[in-house]
Amino acid sequence: MFQQSEETLNREELRQLQSNRLKKTVKRVYERVPFYRKQLEDRGIHPDTFRGVEQLELLPFTRKADLRETYPFGLFSVPTGDCLRLHASSGTKGKPTVVGYTRTDLQSWAEVCARAIVTAGGKRGDVFHNAYGYGLFTGGLGMHAGAEMAGVTVVPASGGNRSRQITLIEDFQPRGIAGTPSFILSLAETMEQMGKDPRSTSLEYGIFGAEPWSEEMRKALEERWGIDALDIYGLSEVVGPGVAIECREEKNGLHIAEDHFLAEVVDPSTGEPLPDGEEGELVFTSLTKEAIPLLRYRTGDIASLDRKPCPCGRTHARMSRIKGRLDDMLIIRGVNMFPSEAERLVLAQKELAPHYQLVVERVGMLDKLTVEVEMSQDSDRLSAQQLSGRLRELFKEGLGVTVEVILHPSKTLPRSEGKAVRVIDRRGEVKI
Repeated sequence: MFQQSEETLNREELRQLQSNRLKKTVKRVYERVPFYRKQLEDRGIHPDTFRGVEQLELLPFTRKADLRETYPFGLFSVPTGDCLRLHASSGTKGKPTVVGYTRTDLQSWAEVCARAIVTAGGKRGDVFHNAYGYGLFTGGLGMHAGAEMAGVTVVPASGGNRSRQITLIEDFQPRGIAGTPSFILSLAETMEQMGKDPRSTSLEYGIFGAEPWSEEMRKALEERWGIDALDIYGLSEVVGPGVAIECREEKNGLHIAEDHFLAEVVDPSTGEPLPDGEEGELVFTSLTKEAIPLLRYRTGDIASLDRKPCPCGRTHARMSRIKGRLDDMLIIRGVNMFPSEAERLVLAQKELAPHYQLVVERVGMLDKLTVEVEMSQDSDRLSAQQLSGRLRELFKEGLGVTVEVILHPSKTLPRSEGKAVRVIDRRGEVKI
């Protein structure tokens, strides 16, 4: 472990640590963030009488809309001059969300990312190929700092440029790799097209995130590369990558850095807390952030919690893999589904390549979903008509959704250069 004393605290010790840090966070935002001061006063909460974790449910929720409405620095608890770095979202669905980091924040962030790399199997002296994008996106720089703190040699490859990435992997001999699962899978495909075997590289473990991915995608990555594929979770509003990571020993839930982040799961409709093991919306409260501490931030991600200790020895709560995001959920003729559920069905078919897109259109008064997939190179056993029929049946039986299926020749759908575009929503397009 990278920080064994912190990662193996018993529940009583951890709860006391969380309470102490939560009380300091509440005091900080009450005194420094007018938005939160009003929210707390409206609920009759004052830092002098707040008792910590036992009163967590009294605190207000924070939503992404709150960051956008207070854009750019309305939720900051320090002057921007005290921040060493600013990051921001792309702003494709409205104003970007802006987050800042003090020197202490950057140190804490590097620590949780270093934990993540060690939890995934990294060790001092490794070469680590970082294919997350660098820039305003938090992935690249977050994992870079964590790798350096863990004593790992970083190759800051960033995204794109597959042929160069392959050369770097072959020449620099990394043990670990990080990136979006769709992009790393496309790297393996490019190697195979070049007549090379991805399993022959030096890679032993991979840390994949920034987009929901399924167990079927894990299987595809592990088979193509001959590695252990681990899921990492993070979001810029909370800190970036490093909020939680699977351990290489179990691959059974992501260990949350509970000394830094207080986790809940709530009913997406009512906001009521849900018991461990039940799926709902993930909510995080930051416990150590200085620049932009958030209370009960509703992530929009669907998962469950398990607080039982893991056989690997870590005692922090584990979250399930993300089923999907509320704002990514598709509602097709009254049926709710997540893109990751479609991925599970597509990737389970050996005759299909692990690349797909979901196209949603409005036909008359109803929505229509078309699943566009690729034939794999070993799909001669079944005709295109048989494959299309099978996939339609699987979607109907497994998800309750009627779909159209379009089969494309091998290597024709767009490949990921970073985050994969899985859903194309054309319902807002005007057809002439």
